[in-house]
Amino acid sequence: MPFSIDHVVPWGRSLEEYRAMFSLSEGDVARRILGCGDGPASFNAELSARGGSVVSVDPLYRFSKAAIERRVKQAFPSMMAQTSANRGDFVWTHVRSLDDLGRRRMGALRSFLADFEAGQRSGRYVDAALPVLPFADDTFDLALSSHFLFLYSVQFDLDFHVAALREMLRVAAEVRVFPLLQIGGAPSPHVTGVQEAFTTPDVSATVEPVPYEFQRGGNRMLRLRRGTASDSA
Repeated sequence: MPFSIDHVVPWGRSLEEYRAMFSLSEGDVARRILGCGDGPASFNAELSARGGSVVSVDPLYRFSKAAIERRVKQAFPSMMAQTSANRGDFVWTHVRSLDDLGRRRMGALRSFLADFEAGQRSGRYVDAALPVLPFADDTFDLALSSHFLFLYSVQFDLDFHVAALREMLRVAAEVRVFPLLQIGGAPSPHVTGVQEAFTTPDVSATVEPVPYEFQRGGNRMLRLRRGTASDSA
């Protein structure tokens, strides 16, 4: 049976994974970064610990530390079982095995939980959800969406994706989204429509390869940049 999820699942990833998924250079991680839908990722905790500037938004952050931990641990058995049943749909290179996957996700969760309350107090974890962000224009340099936009293409239509990306592009001059596959591994039907919506004289919309692949065929990101073509070159 194909991998299937009918609602957004809290499933966190590490700084190492973010760097590969979004082709983040040392210069990129020194920028002001917004993560949209980061959930229980350790990206914020790890990057903040090394002096980075990052804010994560997710409606998950309205819950307590204990409640978030329960939600992730409740989802964990089903996510692992479905991954095991559909092993052929995944590339076991960055993630070496099912056990390695479990260790990575629980490790990210532990790092996130250890940082969550302090990060909330300092404004690094914000209870908010696309397509409305509580930030002024150009608050950030780079906005990222990991495993939310495009992945949940059945649950969120093209209009939602365009509105969400327009909002991300309002608060940051550059947006990157990974992966471009939906749950189950098929290409998202919204990618073409999004590219058409954002290919204007003032915005460039490109699909670019990245040095990461776990979902088979999921080794590309969408990159939106404000400015003229010459500015984006």
